Amino acid sequence: MRPFYDLICSIAGEEYGHIEVVSYTINLLLTGASKRGMLPPDAPLADNVHNRNTRHFIASGQAALPMDSHGEFWTGANVFSSGNLKLDLLHNFFLEMGARANKMRVYSMVEDPTARQMVGYLLVRGGLHAVAYAKALEVMTGVEVTKLMPIPEMSNEAFPEAREFMKNGLHRKLYTFSQEDYMQAGLIWNGNHPEDGQPLEVIQGAIPGFAPPDLEEEPQINSPGGEDFDPQMFVDLAKKMGINYKM
Repeated sequence: MRPFYDLICSIAGEEYGHIEVVSYTINLLLTGASKRGMLPPDAPLADNVHNRNTRHFIASGQAALPMDSHGEFWTGANVFSSGNLKLDLLHNFFLEMGARANKMRVYSMVEDPTARQMVGYLLVRGGLHAVAYAKALEVMTGVEVTKLMPIPEMSNEAFPEAREFMKNGLHRKLYTFSQEDYMQAGLIWNGNHPEDGQPLEVIQGAIPGFAPPDLEEEPQINSPGGEDFDPQMFVDLAKKMGINYKM
């Protein structure tokens, strides 16, 4: 079972990164979304009464929260673990296909380039995860699950932002997100991509990252900027966590 474990761990490591990239995208979109000002009588947040998810402006510093598009917070209720690997892999394949359909609809709802860039990236990487679960099911059962793809029946080529990521082969590269572990994932992630026939790759380590955006303060919701924090506080906290942090 080790190759299946390694494949799932590699995908799980990336999914945490997807939470991060979606959060940063939401934060960028919400930055400056309301009139900046310190005086409550001026009602700097008045326009946000008409926004569908007002919790971003009421229950957080106009930033991402761990919730769905209806404002419902994440819980463990969505966890599916049947105890049967075949069923769990099939369920994960189903979830990736559903997420792919949702991403396409979100893309069609927005015109902001930041949002479209993020969705294009997730279409490519989520598509890789779907192929990975399909290949795992093929290894386990012999059923050619990849023949079902793509679902929906629209190639990522239809999305300009996704095309740019695919030029660099990001639809074929499975990252282990570890320098030493999970390399048996290559016993499943091998051969050619079912859509374009190009060779699949396993890469030890993580996708190169970027520095997070340094966002402006939002005084109208009492969310101060980084310059208002005492740098020594981070040194002290790092010391308590056993981290040697220097300013």
